[in-house]
Amino acid sequence: MKTHPDVTEQIDAVPIDGSKPLIITDADEVLVQFITGLDSYLQEQGLYLDLQSFAITGNVKRQSDHVAVDADVVQENLQAFFEHRTAHLPAVPGAAEALQSLSERAQIIVLSNVPLDQKDARIEGLQRIGVDYPVIANIGLKGAAIRDMTAHMDAPIFFLDDIPHNIDSAAEHADHVHRIHFVADPRLARLIDQADGAHTRIDDWPAVHDYIHQKIDESGH
Repeated sequence: MKTHPDVTEQIDAVPIDGSKPLIITDADEVLVQFITGLDSYLQEQGLYLDLQSFAITGNVKRQSDHVAVDADVVQENLQAFFEHRTAHLPAVPGAAEALQSLSERAQIIVLSNVPLDQKDARIEGLQRIGVDYPVIANIGLKGAAIRDMTAHMDAPIFFLDDIPHNIDSAAEHADHVHRIHFVADPRLARLIDQADGAHTRIDDWPAVHDYIHQKIDESGH
C-alpha cells in the first residue's frame, strides 16, 4: 500500500530522531471529544446522534420523527462540522497532561484523518487544549504512513487510535509498532471490542501514560 503523496510531503517535513521513542497518536476520540462535539453540532441542525453501532452513517436521526437521515445528508453535516468545529472540540481528559510527561522521553506526532483543508484548524484546536505537537493530516488507512514514518527507527514506537481498521492497518504494514486501541467516548467504547491488531485496549490517559512509561523502561531507552 502506497502512502498518499500529500501525506508523504507532510511526513518528510517532520524531523524524527530514530534513536528516541516515538508516540503516534490519533486525535478524534483520543485527544479530542469528536462524538460529543458532533452530537452538539447535530442538535443545532435539528438532528441527533443515536449510536447503535460503531459508525456515523445510519445513526444520525431527525429530532422531529427519529428517522435516520440518508448518507448524503450525513456527509454534508460532517463536512460542515469539520469546517466549523474542528478548532473547538473539547479535550479528552488527561491527554495533555499525559503527553506533556511522556514528551520528556518520547517524540510525539499527531496522525489525524482530519480533512487536509482543516489541518490548520486541527492544530489550532489541539494547541488550545495544550497539545502542541506536529500534526499530519492523513488520507485513508494509517498503516502505510506509520510504516514510512518509522522505517529508520530503532527505538520503541507506540500508535494510538480508536478505529479498529487503522489499528489493523498498522499491524499489517508496521508490525514493529506497539498498537494501543483507545476509545475515549464511553458510548463508542461499549460498542466495540479490542481491535484484532492491537496489543492492548486502554481507554483513559492516566493508564496509557503509565503503560508507555513502563514499556519504555523495559526497552532500556
